[in-house]
Amino acid sequence: MPMTQTRISLSDFVVEMKALIDQGSYQEKLHRFLLETRIEDACLEPCIRFEPGKYTRHLVFKSPEVEVLILCWDRGQMAPVHGHEGELCWARVERGRLRFRNYREIQSDPLVIEPVGEAVDGGEGHLDGPADIHSVENPVDFGGPAVSLHVYSKPYDQCDIYDVKLGKKRRVQLRYDSVGDRVALPE
Repeated sequence: MPMTQTRISLSDFVVEMKALIDQGSYQEKLHRFLLETRIEDACLEPCIRFEPGKYTRHLVFKSPEVEVLILCWDRGQMAPVHGHEGELCWARVERGRLRFRNYREIQSDPLVIEPVGEAVDGGEGHLDGPADIHSVENPVDFGGPAVSLHVYSKPYDQCDIYDVKLGKKRRVQLRYDSVGDRVALPE
C-alpha cells in the first residue's frame, strides 16, 4: 500500500526541512520527510520554466548545510552521469516521470563505472536517493515534461561528469537558471 503524502507549500517545506537539519543527525529524518510530503502544485508554478536542449535548475533555498532546487525536464532531456562530490542528493518527482540510474566508480584512470542495480522509472512522488553518482533523464517515450525537487546535503558549485565513452571524468561549474526570484523564501 503506497504511503500517503501530505501537500505543503514550498516555504513550509523549507522551514520544516531546516528544522530537521538544525536538530542534527538529520539524514534519516530528511529521507522520511521527503517520502511523506509533496509540494503544492501552485507553489511549483513560479519555478517552472523549460528551455530547449537542456533541463533547467531553479534555486529555492541554500544554506551551508542544504540546497533545494526545482529542476524542469522537457521530453528527451537528461543529466549525464554525474557525481555529487561525496555529498547526499535526494530527487523527488513532483510532476511527470523520470528515469534514475545509480553508479559506482570502479577505477578513475581510465574511468570505469558500473551501474548499481537497474534503472528505476519513477512517477509523481517517487523518491530517489540519497545518491552519489547517478544519471537522470526524461525519455521521449515518457510522453511529457517532468518537474523534480532536489535536496543536496552540503551544497557544492562544481561536479564531475563521467564520460564513459572517453573513459574520463571532467569537472564542470554548476549554475542556476533562476535564483529564488520566483519563490517566496522564509527568513
